[in-house]
Amino acid sequence: MAVVKSHTHGNFSWCELVTTDAVAAKQFYSQLFSWEIEDMPMGPDEFYTMLKLKGEYVAALYGMNKEQAEPGVHPHWNVYVTVASADDAAAKAKSLGGTIIAEPFDVMDVGRMTTINDPAGAQLQLWEAKKHNGSGIIDEPGAFCWFELNVHDVEAAKAFHTGLFGWTAGGSPEYTEWINGEKHIGGMMQIKPEWGPVPPTWTSYIMVENCDATADKAVALGGTMITGPDDIPGMGRFGIVRDPQGAYFAIYQMSRPA
Repeated sequence: MAVVKSHTHGNFSWCELVTTDAVAAKQFYSQLFSWEIEDMPMGPDEFYTMLKLKGEYVAALYGMNKEQAEPGVHPHWNVYVTVASADDAAAKAKSLGGTIIAEPFDVMDVGRMTTINDPAGAQLQLWEAKKHNGSGIIDEPGAFCWFELNVHDVEAAKAFHTGLFGWTAGGSPEYTEWINGEKHIGGMMQIKPEWGPVPPTWTSYIMVENCDATADKAVALGGTMITGPDDIPGMGRFGIVRDPQGAYFAIYQMSRPA
């Protein structure tokens, strides 16, 4: 197991589940991925729960408060990208046509962050690390390994994200790959009409040893398989899961060494 001590600018570094039932979500994910639970009090009967794998932080979750739930916010996974400066990144995102949902602010002494929407409407959190660098394990079973953007306007998304993070857009006409330096970190697909009214969004992938066995276990724990498990020729096997509260994520089994 290689412990990640820090994340470079432009790399995905943290995932955070926002849910309607934190107690049930902790049970589901801890049983599905053997994640350990560490509750951190945020206020009366409110916790920010750190999720650990082999003693290292890999993600977090928290329950929506009344203000968040009333506008109809659905359970979802927030995706964080590390940046050198949250303030500079927010200003650059705005200049590229993005929308600032939450202006840069300090999260105590652990980091500084901002929340943005890209021009297509997909949301991202940008993280300037201080005491908290992000996930201590990535690209291993039980940890996050890939992040995929679904949008209507692929070319506009390429221009925005390459301009904001310095990513290179590779891959093929059918599937864009995001490359940060030499590392392939994620991808992008165009939303197809047959998908229905799918909003622009990021999907987080969690690596597993056995995709089919994990899919069966997710269903037994109350989740729903939306897609798959299916093969990705030459790469592995994947499936899209909806957890019992309604948040979507993907599972991925590699067919070759990382």
